[in-house]
Amino acid sequence: MSEISIIYKISIIAFTLYFRASGSGCPVLECWFVQEKPGHGGGFSVPMSQEKSLMFIRTEAYSEEIMSDLHPPADISPSRVYYVTDPAGTFCSAALNPPKGSVNKPKCEINPFMPHGMVRWTSALTDSAQSPVYLQADWFSVAAQGLDEQLTLSNIMRAPSASKEPKVILSVSSKTALVRSRLGEPVLLDCGFWVDPSSPVHGSGFSVEWRYQFRGEGRLVLAYDGKNDRFAETSETGADIDITGLYETGNASLILEESQVRHSGTYICTVYLPHLLAQVAVDLEIVEPPSLSIYPSPLPLLVPGQLLLIQCEASGFAPHTLDLGWEFTGADGKSRSLGQGGVTGHRQASDGTFSQSSRLELDSGKMRLGRGGDITCVAKHAGGTRRATATLSVIGVSAPSIEDSMAMVAVALLLYGMIKFLYWTFSSSDSSDTELKNKKEK
Repeated sequence: MSEISIIYKISIIAFTLYFRASGSGCPVLECWFVQEKPGHGGGFSVPMSQEKSLMFIRTEAYSEEIMSDLHPPADISPSRVYYVTDPAGTFCSAALNPPKGSVNKPKCEINPFMPHGMVRWTSALTDSAQSPVYLQADWFSVAAQGLDEQLTLSNIMRAPSASKEPKVILSVSSKTALVRSRLGEPVLLDCGFWVDPSSPVHGSGFSVEWRYQFRGEGRLVLAYDGKNDRFAETSETGADIDITGLYETGNASLILEESQVRHSGTYICTVYLPHLLAQVAVDLEIVEPPSLSIYPSPLPLLVPGQLLLIQCEASGFAPHTLDLGWEFTGADGKSRSLGQGGVTGHRQASDGTFSQSSRLELDSGKMRLGRGGDITCVAKHAGGTRRATATLSVIGVSAPSIEDSMAMVAVALLLYGMIKFLYWTFSSSDSSDTELKNKKEK
């Protein structure tokens, strides 16, 4: 009994030490510390340096006793070990804390951050000409991505000068790093933010911006000035945010009322505080499978030696990548490929969707079509595989089918029987006449 009691006490002590060290289960996050190399100012390509770094994370402040219990790996410089206080636990997501021994690790990068001015429409946040004393500290930005893209996180941290104990001041996150949607459906792009209530910037106002980027082109989708409760003018329509949720829970998610092809791309959610900003990116893919039609419809009868040109039209799909092909299923139920046929280039409609067609030349003699079967157009697309089938009939085929052969055998047997019957009838009649003639002569 005493042994069990000792084991129990040891377990309690070990759990307590772990709890104190990890800060309510928060991960120890391995990151790359990335910054410009000194003495390389200007130019388009700035040399960067990166060093391995480590963040011990807790939801409560560190004490000397707790820090002394932590032992970072020897291959990481002590200057790149940080003891982070995250009151909201934004770093403590399971997506950033893989199981022990897991090969997959979350991605993490730390950069020095310089508080700066805002964009034009957020100028009300920094209307004072004086720089606050609060900004005189070491600032860092941390960008992290969880396992399987479950979480995208961007945090701004402040540490007293020359200290390695930063505290999270602003956190912006998204649980939907990638969103796929069909055409015409409403879309929600997740984005939320948190501000440290004990920070002087809390209550000083905020602004939210959603910007779209795709292949080097960008546009402002939505911008909201939370300090003055007003939206900036944009050319975008059908985009909105939940104002009530924005103030009550920091829900800055973008709502697109009706998804269109032009919405495909990257959306950047940026939250501004006085002199501070953090942002996350969300990718949106509009995926719409094609509609298929086979022409002519119905297919005309095919005579051996005749060529028949048929076409499969795939329309209304996005993105434009599509694989078109043909299949034939005979009377025996076996299917085989007839190839891709002649595939045309893409054509784009006014709504941004694409169309494409494939032409196939049918020759019953060369393609072994027999007496016909089902011709199927197959379209493989990111939105799923689609099929369209038409029935083909071949008439005047020289080689008889099994049914025809059986019928011919039956007819032959019937004719053979009739011939035998007639032969027997006439043979019997001749024999009777001969016997009667012989009797008369006698």
